[in-house]
Amino acid sequence: MKIHLTSIFVDDQAKALHFYTEILGFVKKHDVPVGEQDRWLTVVSPEEPGGTELLLEPAGHPAAKTYRDALVQDGIPLAQFAVDDVQAEYERLDGLGVRFTQEPLEMGPVTTAVFDDTCGNLIQIATQPQ
Repeated sequence: MKIHLTSIFVDDQAKALHFYTEILGFVKKHDVPVGEQDRWLTVVSPEEPGGTELLLEPAGHPAAKTYRDALVQDGIPLAQFAVDDVQAEYERLDGLGVRFTQEPLEMGPVTTAVFDDTCGNLIQIATQPQ
C-alpha cells in the first residue's frame, strides 16, 4: 500500500493553483471540471511527476472552515513538505513575499519552518537527516 493522493482544502482553486505552482514550484497534473465551479485539480512535485498528488480541494464544506481556522489559530500546519535545505527555501520563499509564521528552527536533526499558503492553511517545510 502507498499514498497516491492527499488533499488540502483551499478557499479559491485558481489562487491556490497559482501559489502552489508559481510560488512553491509544483506542477499541475490534473485539471478536470467537476460541477459548475469546482475542479479536480492536482499538483505534483516536478522531481516526482508520477508521485503522490496533492488535490487542491474546494473548502466549501462548513466543517472545513472550522477545522482549518482552529489549526491556524493554534499554529498547527495542515501539511508538511520535504525540502533539501529549509534555510535556502525559506530565503527563496521570503523573497517572493511568502509570509512565514515560524522562521527556520533547528530541532535536533530536523529543521522546520512554517508559512501561510494564502489559501487558508499553514504549511510546514522540513529538512530531515539522510
